Amino acid sequence: MENQDKTPRFSRELDLSGITLYSARERHNLVTTETLLTPGVSETPPYDADGFDELCERIVKAKRDGRPVIMSIGAHVIKCGLSRYLIALAREGFITHLAGNGACSIHDFELAYLGGTSEHVPTAIEDGSFGMWRETLLPMNEAISAGARRGMGYGEALAEYVEAHLADFSHRDDCVFWNLWKLDIPVTYHVALGTDIIHQSPTCDMADIGRCSGVDFRRMCYSVSQLDGGVYMNFGSAVIGPEVFLKALSISRNLGYQTFRITTANFDIKDLGDYRSKIGYDDPNYYYRPRKNIVNRPVSVAGRGWHFTGDHAATIPALYRRLKELDHV
Repeated sequence: MENQDKTPRFSRELDLSGITLYSARERHNLVTTETLLTPGVSETPPYDADGFDELCERIVKAKRDGRPVIMSIGAHVIKCGLSRYLIALAREGFITHLAGNGACSIHDFELAYLGGTSEHVPTAIEDGSFGMWRETLLPMNEAISAGARRGMGYGEALAEYVEAHLADFSHRDDCVFWNLWKLDIPVTYHVALGTDIIHQSPTCDMADIGRCSGVDFRRMCYSVSQLDGGVYMNFGSAVIGPEVFLKALSISRNLGYQTFRITTANFDIKDLGDYRSKIGYDDPNYYYRPRKNIVNRPVSVAGRGWHFTGDHAATIPALYRRLKELDHV
């Protein structure tokens, strides 16, 4: 029977207006600006793997040829204390586009605003205080909604907010999205609604988040459309990064962009064994998206894809060090 009055068929929704927020300034942070790793100062753990040098050579060549070097990250890269390495890679011209999920933006924002991030979730979830931080939820949602009204992308909206409130962001020199924004390097965030703590806020406007993240997706599509002769790397994003990349690549090829001579690399702690061999549905590694969507399928016509196993705290500093060495030869 047709719903004559056009009211929602399933109208029971939880009212979030009664949410209790707490001050993050009283929170214990597992990551602080004092624990961040610093290029040229922090010890660089040894790292080497088959194909690693060739990947670095291809990145340097892409830089010299003016081709894109896109880096996609999961939030653990920020939580590993690698913000300064990301900023240094961008300043040296080794990143032309940085993409992440919503959690990346939150940890980056908190470090810039509060000097610390990453709460102890196992205890915070017990009383419902997990993620209920006034200094995170309110300004981030304010920034995104303001950006949506101006047609901005998610990353751009956050950077504009920091720039407009510099006095509140005393740790902004370690803020990835703000520093890259100043370098005119796009930082895009690809958000799954309901996955981030800022979605818990009564002030959250999901439509604004979707609008800003939609702009970022189209910007990602543009960068991928220019990827011929360039490099795409993914660090620790098991779902969002590889899925967004595959869709952006399909769009680019559908529109006629030559995106076949590309280099791809996935970095994670997961060991995939012979990651180029054919495997069936009975193998759990078949369902690990980066194996298919980054390492193999995008380079089936041309190019080369790798999977590198290792902790981000080892692989990213090693990548930076080797790129610097090769770039000055």
